[in-house]
Order: sequence, then structure tokens, then C-alpha cells
Amino acid sequence: MTEQEHVPHEHVRVAVIGSGFGGLGAAVRLRKEGVTDFVVLERADSVGGTWRDNSYPGCACDVPSHLYSFSFAPNPDWPRAFSGQEHIRAYLEHVTDVFGLRPHLRFGAEVHRTRWDGERLRWEVETSCGTLTADVVVSATGPLSDPKIPAVPGIKDFPGEIFHSARWNHDYDLRGKRVAVVGTGASAIQIVPAVQPDVARLTLFQRTPPWVLPRADRTISGAERRLHRRLPFTTRLRRGALWGIRELQVQAFTKHPGQLGLIERFARRNMAKSVKDPALRAKLTPDYRIGCKRILLSNTYYPALVCPNVEVVASGLSEVRGSTLVAADGTTAEADAIVFGTGFHVTDLPIANRVVGADGRTLAESWKDGMRSLRGATASGFPNWMTIIGPNTGLGNSSMILMIESQLNYLGDYLRKLDALGGRVALDPRADAVDAWNSKVQERMKRTVWNTGGCDSWYLDANGRNTTVWPGTTSEFRAATRRVDLGEYEVLRAPRPTAHPLTGTGATGATGATGVPAPGTAGTEVEA
Repeated sequence: MTEQEHVPHEHVRVAVIGSGFGGLGAAVRLRKEGVTDFVVLERADSVGGTWRDNSYPGCACDVPSHLYSFSFAPNPDWPRAFSGQEHIRAYLEHVTDVFGLRPHLRFGAEVHRTRWDGERLRWEVETSCGTLTADVVVSATGPLSDPKIPAVPGIKDFPGEIFHSARWNHDYDLRGKRVAVVGTGASAIQIVPAVQPDVARLTLFQRTPPWVLPRADRTISGAERRLHRRLPFTTRLRRGALWGIRELQVQAFTKHPGQLGLIERFARRNMAKSVKDPALRAKLTPDYRIGCKRILLSNTYYPALVCPNVEVVASGLSEVRGSTLVAADGTTAEADAIVFGTGFHVTDLPIANRVVGADGRTLAESWKDGMRSLRGATASGFPNWMTIIGPNTGLGNSSMILMIESQLNYLGDYLRKLDALGGRVALDPRADAVDAWNSKVQERMKRTVWNTGGCDSWYLDANGRNTTVWPGTTSEFRAATRRVDLGEYEVLRAPRPTAHPLTGTGATGATGATGVPAPGTAGTEVEA
């Protein structure tokens, strides 16, 4: 079967949504577990996820290359310590080929609806290419996939060009234009220095200044790469060292935020080296503890801001009047183009509106008071549904690939548990288990810099609850997701024929479909 073929109403063991790091990692894990009856549904025309979508000038990763890659697919040929978007995307294409994933890919297959069928214990998945059914659905859409553009009054009447950093319009030439960049997150601090030399005027609308540290980037020499190719263990050693350093840093973020003061002083000195104007330094100095928002890395951001064609407006964009942009503090600027670096729908994942669970509610409705899951993976009322990079799995200082691989371990054991239970079976997280897990996570969150640092970040949902970040080390998360504890799940079994009390002929029983565990299975640890 080719990548583009689709047979209506086919059935697969597993349907994976998304082909970024999470989706491709899930596909590799499925093949390792001996599961070949699966598809990877991708709405775009190629793999890559956020590293396909984000192709803006200067786009690069702020995690070292050897740590921002799969442990099972080391790359000895990373060209730089911190790789650019094009190299990471090429790496994901390479992983796709090396592990033989292309026959499983369905491009142009956007998922419109997934609905749980409690009678048949399977998911019905409606896509733009047709409908299929699956025993298990793995959602790997990721939290950085759907751009968020604020509803600024008058924006629809802006006569110039508008686009989000994750939907860069490469057909529009910014050279010689008056460009407004809205936002000061990880994307904006890369875009500003990349486009500043070519534009006539750049106005940066800064609602909140970020803390910025130098980026220790460099070219990885040919000798280093040859060493990694000839002696693969050196690549593992390099990755291990990068991981260990970040594990040691976690305590400052999660238990002792006061220890971050030293890093804060270093960040101030870093700013002072490039920004000599006291007034501009005042605009760029955050009033919250470093680490409360993601610490950004750049050697070129501050130097770009002091250039004569750049103006920093220390206020958010509040209104658009024709080609005139008005900040909340009344500052105005003329613009030919607006680039929004305003982030993504993270705590209100769009995919949640498309997942309908056992009680007929969508996942978004179930999460109306905030995202909640069991071990960042499964949600009560949504049997055999798993998410990669789910609630409270984000990191503030290390590589998300570490968290993804932990969740792949959980996925692997989940499938082994289903096989061990036998027959048509599903696992539904118990509500009390979900409550217990989230209570523990939120209790630990109280001491973290993300909750105590005095900022309003995208880690927090509309209720001010941190449903995004993991309040511990990656080692702790790896241990917590190594095995599936059946005591945290209800075991659902498909209806099966039962003898009629008078005639002895078969009749359909619905014990499993109603959510009642099969006898002797609920709460029992089954080793695969």
C-alpha cells in the first residue's frame, strides 16, 4: 500500500495522529513491539510536525542537537551544536526512511472526528480521506501545532500582509518593508535578528520581556563527526553528558527557585554587554524570576534591538487602524506587514474538540476546567486513547525527546497489557487514579518557579493552573511511565454471546461494554 492510498472503513490495530517527533517515535515503537497493522495520519504533505511548519528565517532549536534526537536513532553528523530547522527536518525524514515508516503514512489525512464505539470497543476515525476504525488511537499532534493569533480590533482591515511565525509566507518579500513583530517568545527572538538587516523599519511589540542567555552554538568539526561515526559510544557519551547537566539543574526550577538568582545576574550582564542605553535596558529587563517563562538563548537578539532601524514598544498590540498599529500604552507605528510570534493553542488543544469519548462528551468538554490525564498519557472516559506530550509533560530546561521516549515506553507496555488480557479489550483510566495523579503533580507544582516566579506564562491555563510542565526530572518521569498499572484502569471487554436461560441458545451480553471490568482482571497486575 502506498503512502497516499486509503481504503474507506478499513480497520487497523493502532491509528497515530501526527508525524512529528511524537508520531514517528510512536510508529517506530509499534514496529519494535511487532505491531505492523497501523497508520500514521498526517494533515500535511510531509513528515516533520513543528519542524516542518516552522520555517521562518533563523529557525533553530534551543536544545543541543545530540540531546534533541532519539536515543534509538543517534545522528553522528549534526553540523552544529544547536541545529537549524532544516537539519532537524532532514533528520526526521531520515528516521522515517531508516525505520521503514513510509508505507504507514497517510498524507493529507486531517482528522476531523474520533468517536469511541462502546459496543465494538474501537475508535471510529473520520479523516479528510475517509473513515477508518482502530482499536487504539495515539494522538501525537503536539502542543505547538496550531498557531494562536490574538483577536486584535481592526486587524481584518489591515491593508498589508499578516502571518504567524509558524505559517511563514515565503512569497512575501520583507526587504525594504516596515515590519511589526508581535510577541517576544522563542520564535520572535530568532526572527528579529534574522530579518532586521533587510527591513526598512522593525517595530517589536513586547508585552513581556524575556530573560535571554547566550547560546553556546558552534560548528561541530569534521573530526568530531568522524569520531562519532567510527565510535558510536562517543555519541552516547555526549548525549549522556548533556542530559546529566540538565538533570542537575532541575532542582532549582522545581524546589529551590531562589537558586536561580545567580543565573539572573548573569542574564543581566549579558544584556548590558549589548544594550548600553539605560532606557532600553529598562524596557528589556523582566520583573519576574528567571525561569518562570522559558529562558531563551540568543547571541544576536540584543544586538539587533540596538540597531537604528529597530524600535521596541514595551506594550502589547491593542488596535489596528488601517496601516497604523496602536499599542496598549498609546504608542503608534506604521507597518506594511505584521508577523505574529504569539504562540500556540497549548492548554486548549484543538484536537480535544475532535475526540468524543464513552459518554458522548468531547475531550475538550471533559477538560473544560483544565487538562487532566493519567501519567500524561490517558484520560478517563476515553478508553484505548493515548496522547504523546500530554498534560504536565512539558519541560523548562531539557529535551522533550526524553519525555516522548518515556511515553513510548508506556505505550509499548500498554499494548502488551492488552495482548496479555486477551480478546477484544480496552483500558479506561479510573477517575480516582486520574485525580490522585493530578493532585500529586499540582502539589509538587506549588514550589516551582513556574508557579511562584511572578509571571503569566503560556504554561498556565485560563484558571491559572499549570497543566503544561512536569515538576520533576526526566528520570522521575521515566520511572513513572515504565509500566502500566492495571490497578489504575477499568478493563472493558466486548459483548460476548451468553447462553439463553430457557433455550440455551446464544444471546448477546453487554457486561464489558458498560464499563464493568471482566472478572478477575480489574486491578490485577499482568506481566507481558
